[in-house]
Amino acid sequence: MRLFAAVYPTRAAREHLVSALREVRELTGTALRWGDPEQWHVTLGFYGDQPEGAVPDLAEHLSGVARETAPFTSCLRGAGSFSGTTLWMGLGGQAENMVELMRACSLNEDERARQRAHLTVARMSRAERTRKAREQRRRSRTIARPSPELSEVVHALSVYEGPEWTVSEIRLMASVLGEGRGGGALHQEVERFPLRGR
Repeated sequence: MRLFAAVYPTRAAREHLVSALREVRELTGTALRWGDPEQWHVTLGFYGDQPEGAVPDLAEHLSGVARETAPFTSCLRGAGSFSGTTLWMGLGGQAENMVELMRACSLNEDERARQRAHLTVARMSRAERTRKAREQRRRSRTIARPSPELSEVVHALSVYEGPEWTVSEIRLMASVLGEGRGGGALHQEVERFPLRGR
């Protein structure tokens, strides 16, 4: 099983972002492959392929983190790109609480050090990545640069701020590759852990 821990924005927060993205989606045509809003999430910890027997240990770990973490507010704010190929939305509200939650959920020291709280909404399509790679080779450049279309989208979304929602639970999720909409991953809930704090 491919497992990860996540926080999911509320339906209202996702619908607000969907509305904001309508106009900017027209800028990109088919250059970006947009994620399914029902599966948009903030990854707290990625555990990769695990045997089914690992679920109880992960559940115990996440349950402990949830017991120690009080609910907090978050919102989607601003945008950016990773390597010029992935469009993400940043987080506002009590963003430092989200980063602390990510650190607590992570099992890997290296991952803890480089985490950035974000929600991925789109990736450059395979055809567009191939075209950009050919163009880059032709120009003999080694530094990845965002496509003009992605740069425009990031710029347009840089002032975005969605409604606040309360982060009140951690979800342990399984990711089934190739089973989701458009051949992407399908995320299936394994277990939920309500945040309780002390």
